[in-house]
Amino acid sequence: MKVIYGDILEGGGQILRFTLPIAAIVGSPIKIVRIRAKRPNPGLRRQHMISVESIAKLSNAKVEGLELGSQELTFIPGSLKGGRYTFDIGTAGSTTLVLQALLPVMAFTNGNVDVTVIGG
Repeated sequence: MKVIYGDILEGGGQILRFTLPIAAIVGSPIKIVRIRAKRPNPGLRRQHMISVESIAKLSNAKVEGLELGSQELTFIPGSLKGGRYTFDIGTAGSTTLVLQALLPVMAFTNGNVDVTVIGG
């Protein structure tokens, strides 16, 4: 399993939004540590959790560490699948950042994908 360090470069959520879709598409398990370590409030925020959850749903993934404030996450993808999904951030979190993570996975799924993301 590859380990990704979330405190490299700017140390924000982009590391999640970049590595999880690739892991899902190629079917490679990853562990991300020190998530958002360089931020004033490190760890997963609600919009990051929804990004992970949405990619996990489309890739039948097993996820460990998916909780608010978590700085460590294990992602073990399965097979990609289409379908109809609704994801609600529940805060004013950015819907476009969730879509940034989700769109590459959607492009590689078999079948149609219909996604609604609710948030800010």
